[in-house]
Amino acid sequence: MIVYNTTIKVEHQVHDEWLRWMKQVYIPAFMQTGKFIDQRMCRLLGVDETDGMTYSLQLTVPDKSSFNKFQEEDAYRLQKIQIEKYQTQVLSFSTVMEKV
Repeated sequence: MIVYNTTIKVEHQVHDEWLRWMKQVYIPAFMQTGKFIDQRMCRLLGVDETDGMTYSLQLTVPDKSSFNKFQEEDAYRLQKIQIEKYQTQVLSFSTVMEKV
């Protein structure tokens, strides 16, 4: 199993609207690609929240081949949606992990 993890810092002024959007629009868009078998959204605790709150979106794919297909077909388009909507109010970076 492969976990595609995106860590996201959200400014306070857009937080509530962003969180609704994530649950209603953005995460469903990832799941609708048909490549992910599970998703989990977590809020990081014990971190400095002066500039905003930090979240981790974890999306699971069954294997590396499925992840590569997501990268080729969907990743850019989905990342662009959030960047265009929130610009610098939401900053993120992604990592790829393998379940052991």
